[in-house]
Amino acid sequence: MLIHEVTSQTKLTKKAIEYYIGQGLLSPVVSDNGYRNFSEEDIEILRKISILRKLGLGMEDIKLVLQDKTNTALQKLSVKKELDIKKELQKEAIMDKLQTNADYNKIKEELEALEQNTTIAERLLDSFPGYYGRFVCLHFARFLNEPVTTDEQQKAYRKIIDFLDNVPDMTFPEDIVKYLDETVNQLTTGQISELLNQTKQSLENPEKFLEENKETLEYYYQYLQSEEYKNSPACKFKSLLTEFNHSSGYYDIFIPAMKALSPAYAKYYKQSELANEKLLKQYPDYFSPNNS
Repeated sequence: MLIHEVTSQTKLTKKAIEYYIGQGLLSPVVSDNGYRNFSEEDIEILRKISILRKLGLGMEDIKLVLQDKTNTALQKLSVKKELDIKKELQKEAIMDKLQTNADYNKIKEELEALEQNTTIAERLLDSFPGYYGRFVCLHFARFLNEPVTTDEQQKAYRKIIDFLDNVPDMTFPEDIVKYLDETVNQLTTGQISELLNQTKQSLENPEKFLEENKETLEYYYQYLQSEEYKNSPACKFKSLLTEFNHSSGYYDIFIPAMKALSPAYAKYYKQSELANEKLLKQYPDYFSPNNS
């Protein structure tokens, strides 16, 4: 198929198609007469490029998406897009403050804090693979909206960045990778955010949550004691994740630093501890030493 036919099918200009070829996004065969001969696969690539460009992706991101067979790149880019939207909303709020004759030095501090918090969120996304990276990023990004004003917060920020710069790679056995690809990796950014929001609500009122979900929780904790669960990829994944978090310093370095950096996260963490105490009290049989 020659380029004039391609422009008709894809609604792209000849100049745009030649640009994408120059960027290495596709490589049509060159015939003996010197004309490019586009395949159906080339047409499909161009259609994908057109959609991704309309979504605002740059060339490097598009290359990552086209090379990725698992949609991992798209999932990460979706989270980054959400982070960018939140960042722009915060910038708009800061601009509103300027309109009311706010102190420029205070504004400077807010902008610096915004950049630091964005850096943490983006590094969280890049430091952990797949679903876990998206989950961790979206979870902690909710608590990274506060100004960094004290020496203790600055020290905590540096600890977090150092931890994320040096955290080891997470590797999983083939069966766990397959499990993740088939299940949790398919969760969208919106679904993860909704899950996190539900968790937040349950921690704010644990008594209500436990009462309203009593039957479901009892069934769930019974399932956790079953051989079916103990032999499942989900259980194996949880064990490997817990082991990684202990060995990497996630619990000993990252979590304490997050509590020092973000008062909102420190409050959330305290709420989770209180909720766990109520859970242990209501379901002692499922958390006894003999069942651990």
